[in-house]
Amino acid sequence: MYRLMTVSTSNGPLKFSQIVGQDAIVDTLIKAIKSGRISHAYLFSGPRGVGKTSVARILAHEVNKLPYTDEAIHLDIIEIDAASNRRIDEVRNLRDKIHIVPTAAKFKVYIIDEVHMLTKEAFNALLKTLEEPPTHCIFILATTEPHKLPETIVSRTQQFSFKPVGVVVATDHINHIAKTEKIDVEPEALELLAEFGEGSFRDSISLLDQVSGLSGKITADRLRDLLGLPTRQLVEQFKKATAGGNLSEILKLAGDFRDQAVNPVYIAKQLARSLRDDLIDAKPDYALWLTEFLKQLSEVSAFKQPAEKLEIVLLEATVKSPAYKQSGQHVAQTIDNANTAEARSEPTHPKKSTAKANGHRNLKGHFSLELWPNVLAAVKDQAGPLHSALRLAAPDYEDGVLKLGFSFPLHRNKAKKAENLQLLGQIIRRLSGENVMIDCVVDKNKPLKITLADGSRHPPPANELQTISNIFGPSEMLES
Repeated sequence: MYRLMTVSTSNGPLKFSQIVGQDAIVDTLIKAIKSGRISHAYLFSGPRGVGKTSVARILAHEVNKLPYTDEAIHLDIIEIDAASNRRIDEVRNLRDKIHIVPTAAKFKVYIIDEVHMLTKEAFNALLKTLEEPPTHCIFILATTEPHKLPETIVSRTQQFSFKPVGVVVATDHINHIAKTEKIDVEPEALELLAEFGEGSFRDSISLLDQVSGLSGKITADRLRDLLGLPTRQLVEQFKKATAGGNLSEILKLAGDFRDQAVNPVYIAKQLARSLRDDLIDAKPDYALWLTEFLKQLSEVSAFKQPAEKLEIVLLEATVKSPAYKQSGQHVAQTIDNANTAEARSEPTHPKKSTAKANGHRNLKGHFSLELWPNVLAAVKDQAGPLHSALRLAAPDYEDGVLKLGFSFPLHRNKAKKAENLQLLGQIIRRLSGENVMIDCVVDKNKPLKITLADGSRHPPPANELQTISNIFGPSEMLES
């Protein structure tokens, strides 16, 4: 269950003077040790890799005046990984043993890492221990998620909040390590390591260790290729294309980052950093768009398929951008103006309807559901599989949003593919002159029907209904 404290020079800092980026915390702890004002419980919280466990280990040795230099085992310094030992039995075992006096040191120190992982019952058992701790015991709790700790636990600790390490400080620290280990790294590559460590020394050092085996000088370009980091140029191209409402450019760039094996999570993070700077002087409509865009980018890393998620986020941001909407209004206005001019110059003798003459054109510059059969016909000419899915959709149009309700997720997923949404949008824009937002949803409350060529919707023929039932199963058909 427990791990006795093993000291190794490769584990990290061995004294307070080697801790970087947490000066206020280090100074406070040093003064407390010198004055003898030692708390019975400490809570170290903050992002991963910023020194919480290192400071906990150093503190454990300093309060006991134990050496922390060479390889050694101290029986009175005990580390517990709460992620692995989260049950109440382990905490009860700890509570039974804490009354045993230290073997050689003044204090018996328990370091509980990732303490937020304990179960509710384990927290209750720990609380009883913290309420009446033996004078010879010190608890140091470390967590990346302090909000998950019960207030009753937090209130019985002395709290220290560790902050992410700045890029400049991290760069200097990594540079020092690189020189010590005789790793040849150019300055720009060091900045990249610090930047993509995101305030975590451990992550930055891990990245440095990953590239340390390369022969020759480690340049920024070699680092990007190895770790899948995006170039500043690629990030700026994504930024320009989304803000400018350029769908074709977004699709091209999405293909490029896949071909170049660039990590989509890093693209999302770099793009978000760049966009945040634009919020300062942004106009209201642009600021609202930016805020929503940033929110979507923050969710990319949580998805199992981040590349697909990033592509969808970029496409949605593009069609929602003020520039894209304005371009749609401009097209519609241009067509309206053309219609007005044509009406003024129209001869007195009858003329065939332009819409009918052109088959699938609506020169009024506005989309309506009357055009849906024409849209389906155009889709059928260019993408048969997409047409098969769309003809089963129940279309609804309101406030510039075309909502397509599908009875089955398979059809919804087919329509939601980025290339299919782009094609559908292009066809609608060509037929109506209007940019339309497209929202694909699963709606099992609507009966399954097929849109015919005249626009009417009817249940599928018996043979086709049986085919659908064979694919999706009778339970799906009953639910729909």
